[in-house]
Formats: sequence, C-alpha cells, structure tokens
Amino acid sequence: MEHASAVATLDTRGTVTAWSEGARRLTGHAAEEAVGRDARELLAGDVPPEGLSGLSATVLLRHRDGSTVPAHVRALPLLGPAGTPQGWALTAGPPEPPTPPLTGETFQQASLSMSVHDVEQRYLQVNDMARRMLGLPPENLIGRRLSDVMEEIDANGTDFERHLRLVTETGRAARYETFTPTSSRLGEHAWTIEMWPVRDASDEVAAVAVAGFESTLQHRARQRLALLNEAAAGIGTTLDVTRTAEELVGFLVPRFADFASVDLLDWVLGTEEPLTAVTGGVALRRVAHDSATEGVPRPSVHLGEADVYPPYSAPARALALGQVVLSGPGDPDFDRWMRVRNEQAPHNRSYRERVRSALAVPLKARGTTLGVAVAVRVAPREPYADDDLVLAEELASRAAVCVDNARRFARERATALVLQHSLLPRGLPGPAAVEVAHRYLPSASAAGIGGDWFDVIPLSGSRVALVVGDVVGHGIPSTATMGRLCTAVRTLADVDLPPDELLTHLDDLVTHLVAGDTGNEVAELGATCLYAVYDPVSRHLTAAAAGHPAPAVVLPDGTTRLLAMTAGPPLGVGGLPFEATETELPEGSVVALYTDGLVEDRDRDVDHATEELCRALTAPAASLDALCDTVLKAVLPEEPSDDVALLLARTRALGADQIRTWDIPPDPAHVADVRRSVNERLAAWGLEETAFVLELVVSELVTNAIRYGEPPIQLRLIRDGALICEVSDGSSTSPHLRRAHAYDEGGRGLLLVAQLTERWGSRQTTTGKTIWAELSLPAE
Repeated sequence: MEHASAVATLDTRGTVTAWSEGARRLTGHAAEEAVGRDARELLAGDVPPEGLSGLSATVLLRHRDGSTVPAHVRALPLLGPAGTPQGWALTAGPPEPPTPPLTGETFQQASLSMSVHDVEQRYLQVNDMARRMLGLPPENLIGRRLSDVMEEIDANGTDFERHLRLVTETGRAARYETFTPTSSRLGEHAWTIEMWPVRDASDEVAAVAVAGFESTLQHRARQRLALLNEAAAGIGTTLDVTRTAEELVGFLVPRFADFASVDLLDWVLGTEEPLTAVTGGVALRRVAHDSATEGVPRPSVHLGEADVYPPYSAPARALALGQVVLSGPGDPDFDRWMRVRNEQAPHNRSYRERVRSALAVPLKARGTTLGVAVAVRVAPREPYADDDLVLAEELASRAAVCVDNARRFARERATALVLQHSLLPRGLPGPAAVEVAHRYLPSASAAGIGGDWFDVIPLSGSRVALVVGDVVGHGIPSTATMGRLCTAVRTLADVDLPPDELLTHLDDLVTHLVAGDTGNEVAELGATCLYAVYDPVSRHLTAAAAGHPAPAVVLPDGTTRLLAMTAGPPLGVGGLPFEATETELPEGSVVALYTDGLVEDRDRDVDHATEELCRALTAPAASLDALCDTVLKAVLPEEPSDDVALLLARTRALGADQIRTWDIPPDPAHVADVRRSVNERLAAWGLEETAFVLELVVSELVTNAIRYGEPPIQLRLIRDGALICEVSDGSSTSPHLRRAHAYDEGGRGLLLVAQLTERWGSRQTTTGKTIWAELSLPAE
C-alpha cells in the first residue's frame, strides 16, 4: 500500500473536506464516504493530546474492514489571507521506525567530544566528554557561546566559532585541526574537529553538530617527523663545529625543550684524536646554549668555558653509558646534581624548581663520543616521554655526524695548511734583481685548501725566476701534488732551462703523474703555472704560461697593462707547445703574478676583476707589502671560494760599473793577459782580497773554453750580492765534474773550481753554453 500519497484536508472543526486516492488506498474509505465526516471517526485511538498543531507522530487509522493501520501523520496549518488558520492539511506515510534504545545515553557517553549548537553558535546540547574537556558543568554551557566559555578557561574559541558560522552559512560540513598550547588551562592538546549541518523538515540548517577527537599523540608524532625533516636540512649547513652545535640547539628550543645546551670534549675543538675513553667525572666545554625565555636561566656555564660534570650528573652518565639518560625531580642522582648546581648558581634556583624532566644525549659518530646535548622541560610543559627519547637520539645522532664531519674537515684543513706552509717558501731570498712581497690566503670554503703556490728562485748571472702555480682540486692530495711540482720547478730551474722548455718538462711530469695515479678509476689531475725569468743586466723579462693568467706590469710612469703573451694549455694536457714572451722593463717596474682565485669567482666577471687589479696596482703605497694589502682589499671578494696567491716583484737593474766583459781570442797565450785584466778590475772594485781565488777560477774556466770549446769565447764579471764569473763559448757540450786519479795529468780543474767557489754550474744559451761560478764578497 502506498502511504506517501495519502492526503486529506480538514476544516477548523475537524471535518474532512478533501480525500485523496492515496487516502482511499490507505484506509479503504472512498472519498464520498470520508468527506463530511468528523476526522476522529477515522482514528482507531484518541487524538494526540497536543492536537493537530505541530502534529508529527505515528497514529492508528481505522480501516473500512475494521482493522487498524499504523501511519505517520503530519499536520500542517492552512492559513487564510489574514494569516489565521483556515484548516489543516494532513499527510500520512509509513510509520517511522521506533527510536532505538539508549540513544540519549549513546550521545552522552560517547568517547568523542560531541555537542549541538544553534545557528547563533550557542550550545544546545553537550555530552560528558565535551564537558570534561572544557572542565565546566552542562548548565554552564547550554545557551552560551564557546567564546564566552573560553574566557573562563583561558583559551581562544574564535577559530571554533568561525567554523560554526561557516557551516551555518554554507550548509557544508567542515573538518579542521586545533591545538591548545601548554600555557592554556586545558594544557597541551591537539583536536580534530568535525562539523556538519542539521537540517529541519524544510531542509533549512537548524543547528550544527560537532564531534571532536583528541589527536595529541598524532600531532606530536607529526611534529617529531617535521622536526627530523627540518633537522636533516638545517643542521650541518657549514663545516664549523660551533655553528653546527648552535644549529642543533636552535632546533631543540623552543619546539622540543625550554632550555638546551651542547658541551663538547676539548679535543673535538682541536685537531687531535681522543686518547682515552670517557669515564667518571668529565670536563666539557660549552659551545652552544639557548632558552625559550630570554635571560632565564642565566648561564651557569658561559660559552667557551669548561665545566667538570660529576659522575652522577646526567651528562656524565650519558657519556659513560653511551646512551640517552632521562632524569628529573625524584631521581636521587638528579636531585643531588640540582643541589650542587643550586650552590654553584643560586640565581637559577627558582628555574630549576620548575624543571619537569631533562634529557642528556651523547653525541656519538662513527664509534667516537664527541660530547653531550642536554634538553630541559619546565612546567607547565609535559615531561619527556619514550617517543621524545627516540627523537632526541635521532637528532643527536644527525648532529654528531655533522660535528664529526666539521671536526674532520678542520683537522684535514689544518694538516693541509701545515703541509702547504712547509712547502711554500718561508723567507723569500732578496736577490739584487728584484724586491719581492707576497701574500697567500687559504680558502675558507668547504672544499678545503687548494694547491696554489709561488716561489722566487735565484738563478745564475744575478737573474731570478718568479713562479706561481695552481693545482686542480682541494685538500691534502692537491697540496701533495703542489709539493711535487714546486720541487720539480726548483730542480728544473737549477738546470737553468728557458721558461718554455721548463714548462714542457713540467708538463711531462704531470702527464706521468696522471698515468701513474691508480688510486682512482679515472685520474683527475691538472695544474696551471706561470714561470718568468728576469735578468737585471739586460732588464729583460721572459715568461711562459701553462693555462695561467698573464701577469700584470706597472711601469714607473704608472701605466698598467697585462703582459701580452700566449698562454699554453694547462699542465697535464700534453702534446701542445709552450711559447715564451720576452719584454724589456724599465728599472722600478712592478710585476704582479697571481692565481686565478684573485680574479675569478662564481659571481664575478673576470675581465672586470682584472681591471680592478690593474687599478689597484697603481694605488700609492709605502712599500710592496702595503701594496699587496691594498690589492687584496680592492680586488678580493668578501668570501673567496678559492685560494689566492699574490707575488709582487719590483725590478732593479745592474749598472755598467757592476759588469765587465772581455772577448777572448781562442789562444792559450792570452790567458795571462786575461788574469791581469781581471786583477785590475778587482782592484777598481776594491776586491783585492778575492784576486788570488778568482785568478785560479778564471784561468781554469778560460783555459777549458779555449781547449775544449769553440769560438766565440767571452768572460764576464758581475759584482752583485756575490762576485760572479761567467765564461761562454760556442760549444753546447757541458763539462762534468770528475775525480782525477793519482797519475792523471789533468782532470782536476773543475774540482778545484767547485772547492774554491760557493756555487758553480753551466747553462745552455742560444749560441752555446756558459760556465759560471760564484764567490762570496769579503765582509765589509
């Protein structure tokens, strides 16, 4: 039987005035039988006591066959033009299912916080869980808004009421999360709130139902996960031990702790390794601390100071056990430690009385204990739980690895720096050819010390070699390679090779080093080098470069330019030639040799930086040392990403009165005349004391040139920092020192020269060779 279409109308006296086909099917009474009858005759029971006004109930109708039919009847008033009731419209449908038992009890006793609010956000109904959450009885809630209640419990209901209004206005359900901080009377809690509209029969929003369940544990778990994710990116951003400790403390306070500190063992801040395990009382040095409340507590241990922790203290126990230690009021060891602290720092007594719990976590990395981190919570925050211990251990583990990385980097950097300083020239010689000044600035970047180097090498004939180089890479391997190249350059310079030939031999050496590097699957080794030779006699500078920036030259008139030269390939490429460039420099010119770290950087234009270098070199300065500082200040960026080497050399020239040259006929009979001329020159220089020794040296070298060399033969004396004797001839065959036997008539000449002079040697020239020897000048 279709009940939903049963409709009838009544007048104000209760007489049926209309009867639908659905009503006939429901009751069996035809319309002509029902219209005009009193509606009470069609009921099998009494009329509901409230009458028809607002009737919506299940009643029993009398069927035509005498049976009863249950139906849910709803009465709606029919209003006239004046708004007064003119009758009633009744609809009948299937009876509503019976109300299940304990419905009210289910609402009241639900484990969720549940409430119902009217469209003005006032409480209509609230269950026991919601009442307990708010801490107020129901009579204090019904009819009031949450914002009024929040004033009494020191919290904020603005967000809650905003969502209530949103659901009322839009008719759509809402879901959001809310969090009450520790400072509120409710304490630290997280809630997930569900709101949905409650509609009346006309489908209008008549109320809003709210259900909330506590999600504090889930909220804290998300917080811990977010903290770990942030820590992975935010701790260890630099290779600095102290900065890493500060970053750890910054993550702990205030999200995880009200106070936190990091103390490290002294050896961690140096370059040494630990000698013994940590046992008993331990001395730790404070490197970082912070508090959620500024100025409270006042530091008991200041940054940089050391403090001895007794064996029963949480930090010492954590170091001894190698695991996290949770302590707090009630723990005998903790209370004993706090009593000692109160005696040491009584100004923090009130703060310590509020401590709820403390965590001491050892900082361990790669099996080595580095120090300890301490986190403290004070009232009203909750004490640390087991999950907090796991989080603290994870944070400390990540921070410890970063601290250990920074420590290892500092140690490797210190080792590389010591090695590099031991390989670089400590006190550059002061040859008469040039006045030199230099600067070396190691890189502070995470890549480590580079392989920049420089050298000033005295050569024969008062000449001097100026060298700068840069090895690819950073760290100890780069420094070791730099040492190899520096030694090789000095060895090749001692042979007195021209710059282009020297770089060719150096390139072969680097190629062999690459070929013999079996430590890596693909050996990566390369270097740049600039080698220049200055001759104070001719005032010529001869330079060759292997992938290195050209030197800058400042002439005495202030003109600055880069030396025009062809830069060959970097060392290690092989197969390509190097070209030497020769230029004449006036006396007093300044030659600036540098590595690319001075003018090259990720965010710099090389040409612009080179122009700045040239301008800086013209700045007035009291000395070359002062000019070095001026150049670095003007050109170098604030944080250079690479090592920087700068070598400045001011040229000098030897006057004509310091040099004497003789062309010698290839006849032994002229040797006596040469000795006489040499003695006259020595007398003019006031060096008669050296005449006997120099006469023997000149006789031997000139005689050898006449006997075994080829014309032209030339003798040159140079009076500089030493007395230099040079004999040149047209033969490229170099002599060699040998020891003569007892009955040999010759073979003792060069041995005699070697014993009488400070240094001697030979060098190849474009026309043959030159044999030279140096004698010390007599002390004035």
